[in-house]
Amino acid sequence: MNTHEAYMKHCLDLAAKGFGNVAPNPMVGCVIVVDGNIIGEGYHQQYGEAHAEVNAINSVEDKQLLKRATLYVNLEPCSHYGKTPPCADLIIENKIPNVVIGSVDSNSLVSGKGIEKLQKAGINVITDILADECKKLNIRFFTFHEQKRPYIILKWAQTKNGFIDNKRTEDSTEKALQISNSESKKLLHKWRSEEQAIMVGTNTALLDNPHLTVREVEGNNPLRITIDKWLRIPKTNNLFDKSTPTLVFTSVDAPSETNLTYIKINFELPLVPQITEELFKKNIQSLIIEGGEKLLNTFIESNCWDEARVFVSDTIIKQGVNAPVLISNPYKKENIDGDKLLLYINEERKPS
Repeated sequence: MNTHEAYMKHCLDLAAKGFGNVAPNPMVGCVIVVDGNIIGEGYHQQYGEAHAEVNAINSVEDKQLLKRATLYVNLEPCSHYGKTPPCADLIIENKIPNVVIGSVDSNSLVSGKGIEKLQKAGINVITDILADECKKLNIRFFTFHEQKRPYIILKWAQTKNGFIDNKRTEDSTEKALQISNSESKKLLHKWRSEEQAIMVGTNTALLDNPHLTVREVEGNNPLRITIDKWLRIPKTNNLFDKSTPTLVFTSVDAPSETNLTYIKINFELPLVPQITEELFKKNIQSLIIEGGEKLLNTFIESNCWDEARVFVSDTIIKQGVNAPVLISNPYKKENIDGDKLLLYINEERKPS
């Protein structure tokens, strides 16, 4: 690993500290170096607050050193006014002569404009340092801007012999089959806190009455989403407790309320493109789909997914609801207190 790569790796480590707190902004870390010594560093800590470059520059005690410094950042500095002023302008104002960038920003508001602005100011700019690692860290951000949809994570738990639940109906008093253990459940809630939205289908909402919130860990609740073509889910359902924003895709007109939004779509047309288009409009960059069988398979058949996280327990039942099947092989297997966690990546859907 050369010097540029070593400092960029440090930027990535800093950037990762913002995971779960900065969306829909990307995770960004910044390091400022003079004569082989780090004189300042920072990262984007919270959406709406100062960007990494601002925090790094502010951390430098002797600002005169900036005039001969090299600034490292894992993503192209912004060049537009958003929640905060352009970082490219701040770099220029402080007369920093060298900037090393991990990856170009694919957001159309930036996308090369930050680099162009720095170069026009006479700054020496180097790009594509650990570019693959930089894109991997912000895979949600790049997927959103390049494919115009959220980054989609499929999640389910299945028995050893391939069932996700007992066969139940709306009239059944039988509770959902408990497949994964308490440690797996805590991990699931941690995942929820890290993503912007979570989605279940009508049957899951009716049969399980889920909260879809973060309760096992500290963190932010995701936007809750369900599909309810004919508005069959009763208002007493936990999804409608108005404790956290909830979105319902339906075929009928329905007035929105506090923390409850209805979006009318055409159920005669493919659902996945309509759902992802609406979520793109709402700036939702990541989505966990927790079920049930029909919803998961709809996204799999549309090949509109990026990751799958599958818990497999030692439980065996004679019959039930079949688990979805993925053609690809897991790239990683983990043991979660006895549960097997299989992790998949959809290689066909990676951003360029």
